[in-house]
Amino acid sequence: MAPHLGESFPYASECTNTHAYLEQQVQQLKEVRKMLITDDDDSEQKLLLIDAIQRLGVAYHLESEIDEALQLVFDGYVISAEEDDDAYTAALRLRLLRQQGYNVSCGECVFNKLKNSEGNFKESLSSNVRGMLGSYEATHLKVHGEDILDEALAFCTTHLQSVAKYSSNPFAEEVDHALKQPIRKGLTRLEARHYFSIYQADDSHNTALLKLAKLDFNLLQKLHQKELSEISAWWKDLDFAHKLPFARDRVVECYFWILGKILTEVIAMTSVIDDIYDVYGTLEELKLFTEAVERWDISAIDQLPEYMRVCYRALLDVYSEIEEEMAKEGRSYRLYYAKEAVRLVSYHEEAKWLQVQQIPTMEEYMSVALVTSAYSMLATTSFVGMGDAVTEETFDWVFSQPKIVRASAIICRLMDDMVSPKFEQNREHVASAVECHVKQHGASEQETHKEFNKQVTNAWKDVNEEYLIPTAVPMTILTRVLNLSRVIDVIYKNEDGYTHSRTVLKDFVTSMLIDSVPIL
Repeated sequence: MAPHLGESFPYASECTNTHAYLEQQVQQLKEVRKMLITDDDDSEQKLLLIDAIQRLGVAYHLESEIDEALQLVFDGYVISAEEDDDAYTAALRLRLLRQQGYNVSCGECVFNKLKNSEGNFKESLSSNVRGMLGSYEATHLKVHGEDILDEALAFCTTHLQSVAKYSSNPFAEEVDHALKQPIRKGLTRLEARHYFSIYQADDSHNTALLKLAKLDFNLLQKLHQKELSEISAWWKDLDFAHKLPFARDRVVECYFWILGKILTEVIAMTSVIDDIYDVYGTLEELKLFTEAVERWDISAIDQLPEYMRVCYRALLDVYSEIEEEMAKEGRSYRLYYAKEAVRLVSYHEEAKWLQVQQIPTMEEYMSVALVTSAYSMLATTSFVGMGDAVTEETFDWVFSQPKIVRASAIICRLMDDMVSPKFEQNREHVASAVECHVKQHGASEQETHKEFNKQVTNAWKDVNEEYLIPTAVPMTILTRVLNLSRVIDVIYKNEDGYTHSRTVLKDFVTSMLIDSVPIL
């Protein structure tokens, strides 16, 4: 079995200078809030300040102030965009507003101005690295029907790839990272850690903001370490590494996905169940386990083989813990939805395909695989511990399979399947989307990947569309779904980072959860 990050993860000790950190943080926050309120409403400086606050990971402290500031930017958008000849500022304004859900035009006001009389992007833009970088980042907020953003992305990507090759260019490091991980698809805490050095190297950086961000990062990291030490102790007590040696032992990686205790335990259990269905259980045993989950009753454990009993008991215990927490808050109704979401994730159909070595059609495969990706279940569970923003209507909404949830599941399923087959060919495994598409359409693996990447791009457009005001549910709810899509982009971009965590996630986990940031 491949080694995992939990083998070396340190247990957290109490931070002796937490109180001093908090006092400094409060002071820096006051200074940043004052700047955000007093700066000109739609100046380039105000836009740059908001962008820096968001990219440094401290926007959650200033949500109402940012909302008010961007409302004013939106109110004057058409006039400002038409008057603005600076490619970077125009693209930044578009990106900030789209990120906030404002449905602003990208054509006449922004990208059409970058074209010449023949309808091609001006070659002068290729020498404006800052403008290209800003435009590149803005294009990732595109929705369906915005061909000009598709064109702009292709143009900017080609020219930025040339910039990234020359380390002497002052933008080379930032460009190289952006090409690998655009802002829209990045994880907030991970991207903040990366952005600290870039922002600090900028001579015009705001000292108070940078210090606030570093203090905040270290304080949150201590909280994450404390949670992770508790989760690691829970996982060690379960002793799955010895009782279920065939299952992936990935609790730290699970925590990296979501940075929350309840959902980490759910993801960890889901991962074990996935491995039971994929690599170990017989068809008859899996039928019994499926029935036991349907019953959701400890008495059902008697019908299971011993190794499944260990998993089933742990699954019920996790949800009993959730039930206790929800009862304390007067939100017991949420447990029904959480359990129902698990019941819907039945891997049994895939197990039957494996038993008879069947390669289904893409339509058959996706109808099952979008459910077994567990994305709807994870989205549902992520809402359970949220506050008053979540209502019964929120759960009804997610169970209706809205476009953003389905799109996220497509991103998950296809990106996972594109990087998993080579590993999974070494063991018996249900056919992946790649194998299904190759067989059904007589396509090569390369052609299949090209088609799937197109579908992933379209799914991101669906996500972006659902993010535009008016939204079906509050933005905080949509952001949970968006963040689950981001995790997939980070982990499965080039290979299965969850299964092969040593090669993909190790550095991410170290920078986000282990190494603190020097304040000075």
